[in-house]
Amino acid sequence: MPNLDFLAYLLPAVVLVALVSYSIRILREYERGVVFTLGRLQAVKGPGLILVIPVVQTMERVDLRTRVLDVPPQDVISRDNVSVRVNAVVYFRVIDPEKAIIQVEAYNQATSELAQTTLRSVVGQHELDQMLAERDKLNADVQRILDEQTDAWGIKVSNVELKHIDLDEKMVRAIARQAEAERLRRAKVIDAEGELQAAEKLVLAGEIMARSPESMQLRYLGTLANIAGEKSSTIVFPLPIDLLNLLRGKG
Repeated sequence: MPNLDFLAYLLPAVVLVALVSYSIRILREYERGVVFTLGRLQAVKGPGLILVIPVVQTMERVDLRTRVLDVPPQDVISRDNVSVRVNAVVYFRVIDPEKAIIQVEAYNQATSELAQTTLRSVVGQHELDQMLAERDKLNADVQRILDEQTDAWGIKVSNVELKHIDLDEKMVRAIARQAEAERLRRAKVIDAEGELQAAEKLVLAGEIMARSPESMQLRYLGTLANIAGEKSSTIVFPLPIDLLNLLRGKG
């Protein structure tokens, strides 16, 4: 009989301890609890110690920290009909736990699916050159659209970064040939501009020498000095026409 009495007291105590342990919930600083009473929303609680009435109340735990979502590679056709594979990372966090639980079934999966469709839509509106040169603009466009769409879910998309833009081998070789042709074009343009500037300087020098015959004689003497300085067995002395005219005039 004493054993039966002991069990009679022990069983309610065990049940009571189990109920109390089930009722106590501890939420960390970055967590919130959305509490429902008989299926109806009661409040958003936390952080700290939370009491939940068993059977009558339930609680959904929500993490408020920034999450990193890796968007899988997406096959995209650009506006100039180039096939590329693009992937990205999305940084988001829950700012309204009530909306994140009530307005959408699984906000992580919903944000991932929305990021994939948005990435394909935004990248497909640009040409390949714009994808490679204006990546910051693409990031900003995807982030803005995602932030607007997920606002109703209580989610804030803080940043989107394109990781890779992969092309097939044929397109890579074509881009390499295009870059080489562009470098050759620039080299030819630079050479042509140099020839033009040199021709302009020669014309200017000829006009100056035509106005001053003495400068032509100085140029002639300088040329002779350069020829005399070289180790050559034969020296040819050019005789300027102006010098002949000068001698003829004195004669």
